[in-house]
Amino acid sequence: MNPIERALGILLLLTGGKLVPATVLAERFHVSHRTIYRDIDRLIALGVPVDAERGAEGGYRLASGYLQPPVALTRNETAALLAAMALVRSSRTVPLADDLAAAEKKLLASLPKTVHGLLKEADRIVGIEPIPPDIFHSGTKAEPTGDWQKALDGFMAGILDGKRVRFEHVNPTRRTVKAHDVEPYGVMFDRDLWYLAGRCVDTDTLKVYRADRVRDLEISGLFFRPDKTFSIKSLLGGAWLSQAMRRWEQEEAIAEILITAAQAKKLSADWYYRHAVFTPAEEGRILVSIPSTERARILPLVRWLGPGAELLGPEDLRQELASELEALAGTYAAKRQLNRSA
Repeated sequence: MNPIERALGILLLLTGGKLVPATVLAERFHVSHRTIYRDIDRLIALGVPVDAERGAEGGYRLASGYLQPPVALTRNETAALLAAMALVRSSRTVPLADDLAAAEKKLLASLPKTVHGLLKEADRIVGIEPIPPDIFHSGTKAEPTGDWQKALDGFMAGILDGKRVRFEHVNPTRRTVKAHDVEPYGVMFDRDLWYLAGRCVDTDTLKVYRADRVRDLEISGLFFRPDKTFSIKSLLGGAWLSQAMRRWEQEEAIAEILITAAQAKKLSADWYYRHAVFTPAEEGRILVSIPSTERARILPLVRWLGPGAELLGPEDLRQELASELEALAGTYAAKRQLNRSA
């Protein structure tokens, strides 16, 4: 990397408004501190207003209000941007979709004409396969709606403005609609669905809401002080689902399934059921407790587990499954008898 390229790189890193220490710049560009000092002097000589602060917490940043020159991306940087935009477009709903489209047009207009040809080839050379439906887990598929987009946009606006949001949340299991007053903290994308994380004012607890189940979201006039200790990363890796299941155990009826150790090992690898409660039982078996009694969720699970799995409750689902298995056994027995007669 020559001095001009490095100086431009430093300029880009200083655009965030925060102090950037010389040590960070030196490590980023693999040069000495002395070289960074010369590069900064070169930028200042060219008229770039770089502010410097000394001390342990010091560093460099651009003067407030400085206008940056047009974005100049290399061919590889443009290709990387194309891949990122294709990934975003593959999502059926994205926060602030209209603003994203406007920002994309502004960014593309600022790029040099030398990369416009590559931009026109975007749809031909970069493709993202949509996430297929999850037929094993009920309720994990939703089609985009105006309410879904409004919920995402409004929640993001609440985060940016530091204002509470009010909305109604639909619970498909209970078939109820409940009003919520929430301080918005963050959003996350998981398995083709968007989730909204924030502090529920009524319960003073952090809750996660599925955006497609939110209706009539409005931004209130009440400001709130964001929790600086919160990070959306604390909810990733299934942490949000594990927390939700613990809460559902207090609110919902429980289904219990007795399974073998081998089945428990297989089930604990599933993205959803690994957050259920696994309790050792007699003869080396495992009791799985799931905070749901939906037939569309429990019966397919027991069928999938197969021999060795016993649905203990609820009793109505157990009887339904027993009748189903008797009919299935009768079908196979009749065919076996027919084959013997032949």
